[in-house]
Amino acid sequence: MKKRIESEVLPPKPLPDMMLRGFAIHSSFLDTGAQEALVEDLRAVIRTAPLFSPQTAQGKTMSVRMTSAGRYGWFSDRAGYRYIPTHPGGSDWPAIPERVLAIWRALVSRERMPDCCLVNFYAEGARMGLHQDRDEADFTWPVLSISLGDEGLFRVGATTRGGATASVWLRSGDVVVMGGDARLAYHGIDRIRAGSSTLLPKGGRINLTLRVVD
Repeated sequence: MKKRIESEVLPPKPLPDMMLRGFAIHSSFLDTGAQEALVEDLRAVIRTAPLFSPQTAQGKTMSVRMTSAGRYGWFSDRAGYRYIPTHPGGSDWPAIPERVLAIWRALVSRERMPDCCLVNFYAEGARMGLHQDRDEADFTWPVLSISLGDEGLFRVGATTRGGATASVWLRSGDVVVMGGDARLAYHGIDRIRAGSSTLLPKGGRINLTLRVVD
């Protein structure tokens, strides 16, 4: 009798709840338990690779503190923006937590994993100006963003500077996929809404950004 071979049936990728200029927004993609588990994973990352305050190429200290996990970490100083293989303190970057990779598999790819998980921490008053994510080698891979903690006002522009922008409040547990024509769109966080979440005991917002680098 001929043996029957059945291929694995993979579930379809979830549809976004909202599209904002090509940005696919999955509202409340993570429930409270999943958010709390991610925060614990990130505490372990930060113990290995402490948060630091990078400088822009113009020598200005950013209001956002950051660290990374994965093969590379994102870094900035007067020499410019780039990926580096080790933490500024000299240690290797820790591995990207499995729970974070599971979100990437669900929304982006089950074959190609991200090389970098940038961890940005926004305290009250911190912001991120409009910018493009263009330090990667292949722009066909989307960027995935995970919001945890206080709400952040997310602003999106076009692929060139200037012109009208659109904004939406991102809440804890929201996940955004930036791909296709929106991959090189300008975007940023204008401000956070302090005290809007109880996920982080001392408040603030964490944003995880996953990218394929090379």
